[in-house]
Amino acid sequence: MQYLRSFIFPGEEAETDFMFSLKTTFDQSVYPYRILPKAGLDRIVFRPVTILYGGNGSGKSTALNIIAEKLHLKRNSVYNRSRFFEDFVNRCEAVLDEEIPEGSRILTSDDVFDMMLDIRSLNEGIDRKRENLAEEYYALKQEKFQLHSLDDLEHLHRINDARRKTYSRFIAGESGESLREQSNGESALMYFRNRIEMDTLCLLDEPENSLSPENQMILADFLMESVRYCGNQLVISTHSPFLLAFPGAEIIDLDEHSRVVDSWTELKNPRLYFDFFQKHAAEFEQRD
Repeated sequence: MQYLRSFIFPGEEAETDFMFSLKTTFDQSVYPYRILPKAGLDRIVFRPVTILYGGNGSGKSTALNIIAEKLHLKRNSVYNRSRFFEDFVNRCEAVLDEEIPEGSRILTSDDVFDMMLDIRSLNEGIDRKRENLAEEYYALKQEKFQLHSLDDLEHLHRINDARRKTYSRFIAGESGESLREQSNGESALMYFRNRIEMDTLCLLDEPENSLSPENQMILADFLMESVRYCGNQLVISTHSPFLLAFPGAEIIDLDEHSRVVDSWTELKNPRLYFDFFQKHAAEFEQRD
């Protein structure tokens, strides 16, 4: 499914006219102005999967944030936003094939990091609770208690519970389950699976962060299935060769003046990997 057909940015000439109208110097920050013209990005024509590729500072995240803001997509984390951001967005134009569905959103690496911090905080809270429960368990086991009124019944139940159970069963029953059993990569994969809804437009800003190569491949397979079977349209910024190899994706190289490439294999990062493994091919062959 395709919801977003094209997106038009102000372009270098319009940006220059705007800055002269402000009577500002070119040294003054007017973000997000002056970012995309450096990459030659004034228009994107989308496919069901469109990938923005480029080095740090090339404008990938900036472009995604502008598109997300123009389309009023759901988001979690804050992003780089200056007092000129709204004016820039107003000068952009989005052309749609279909109305943007309700559950459409932008997902960033910051969202995943924030989720991991939340899990860490929750686990630390559970650990502190377990330490307190350990002290309570031994105190209850040794307590000499006499029932004086009905108000004491709840405490009597806790004493009996502690005396009836082993230490581990008492702590597990009272403290709740820790989320630590999942690795960061597994948690990140769970985050994407839970947030990407069927039949939606989803913008993904460097989703490979925090993922091992194996988990990047799992994510790539999941995203392929979401497009093929679930009616999703994806716009992805990435360096990952596992995502760049997405079949049929339109890849825009912001390092090469926003050129649409013929194949992901001609991009710099995948070529570096290829050359590295070619150089060490004999070492791999010795192990076979």
